[in-house]
Amino acid sequence: MDYKKTISRLLICLILSPIVVYLFIFVAKLAGSTYEMSHGDTFIIWLLMAIMINMSITKKQ
Repeated sequence: MDYKKTISRLLICLILSPIVVYLFIFVAKLAGSTYEMSHGDTFIIWLLMAIMINMSITKKQ
């Protein structure tokens, strides 16, 4: 197991996750809807999005 590769992939996912979440919220606002999220909601969505991004870029065997 390559620890440097795993840690760098995790950091990339954690950085990309809020960008994707706020992109979706921005597109929804352009469509006319409004969203209000608490800090807890944002944290959970951030972690779930990071897991989803990590699973999508992980090489399947």
